Amino acid sequence: MHGRFVMVGRGRHGWGPGGGRGRGRGGWQQADLPPADDAAAWFAGRLPDGWFTGPPEITVDREEIVIVGELPPLTEEFADDAARSAAESGRISRFREQTRDERIEIARQAEHRYQRKVSWGARIGDTQELFTTQSVPVMTRLRQPERRVLDTLVDAGVARSRSEALAWAVRLVGEHADAWLTELREAMAKVDDLRSQGPDLG
Repeated sequence: MHGRFVMVGRGRHGWGPGGGRGRGRGGWQQADLPPADDAAAWFAGRLPDGWFTGPPEITVDREEIVIVGELPPLTEEFADDAARSAAESGRISRFREQTRDERIEIARQAEHRYQRKVSWGARIGDTQELFTTQSVPVMTRLRQPERRVLDTLVDAGVARSRSEALAWAVRLVGEHADAWLTELREAMAKVDDLRSQGPDLG
């Protein structure tokens, strides 16, 4: 018996010819994506001085590059944590508005270079906000036991649909398996390095 397809999320990326992900007709396909190993270095050289207190956190996958930078801390005194959180949120909003045009231009250049959408975020203290991030469709086959798990989450009101329930489950796994996933990514990076070096035949 075949499992049923479940689509997760909805975004601006379409499904390209031959099953690959792309931007639609005339856009790039997943198989054509250039590597983004130097993305952190490229943004370090391209971002204006003074935007962030240090190098931003840059996360890359097949569809998107997310840049989250730390803004200078607030020096004012606040009555309580709620007031401080509101002030931090307001400062992030000001940064978003003041840098909008330049961020758009940097994103345009990066998207041309890496063939991925660019999204932005900022952090101050305990407050972090992402501006506009991509929600990308993902197709998967699920058998009845897995579908029943999703339906239970929907029936319990945890999620509004199967796709939202699956996205919730993926986030939960990511939160509880972060250390393991980090080790797995590091191991994969080492394999990629060895593959690129090739054997020493001399």
